[in-house]
Amino acid sequence: MQLQQEIANWDGMSVEALCAIYDCHGLEAEFGTALVPLLKEPKLERGASWLLKQHLEAGGVLAAADVKRVFQSLPDLIEWETQLHLLQSLPYLTIGKRDVKQAEAFLRRCLVSENKFVRAWAYNGFYELSLQHPQFQAEADQLLEQALEDEAASVKARVRNILKQRL
Repeated sequence: MQLQQEIANWDGMSVEALCAIYDCHGLEAEFGTALVPLLKEPKLERGASWLLKQHLEAGGVLAAADVKRVFQSLPDLIEWETQLHLLQSLPYLTIGKRDVKQAEAFLRRCLVSENKFVRAWAYNGFYELSLQHPQFQAEADQLLEQALEDEAASVKARVRNILKQRL
């Protein structure tokens, strides 16, 4: 409950404040598990998603049931920053067979986002989906090629990084 209150008290701007929350709670055994339900709370989702991304990037893991709950939260995400954080977290998550439809729908929605950062990381997410589920490989290749022709420069830069990673 303390973690939830600290995220609720966050001013919505200060990365330093989020880092302080992470420093205080990040090593707790149930830290990731505690963050997952907060993704469904409109006033907490942005801070919780940032903390979850930080946790995963630092080597934290989620149990399969928590990963499933993350994918179940995708349709309800409101904030573009939350979408971005979860897109950036995809390389650390296993997309189970039962989660593919939710992940795919989320990625397709993000590919047409007005926010170029969300679009850039949606291409990366589609690439991650194709790595875990090869039936998406041809479409991922096509999307990446199309992005190099049609997208904003910042999105193209992310796509070029994905293509370098493939080599």
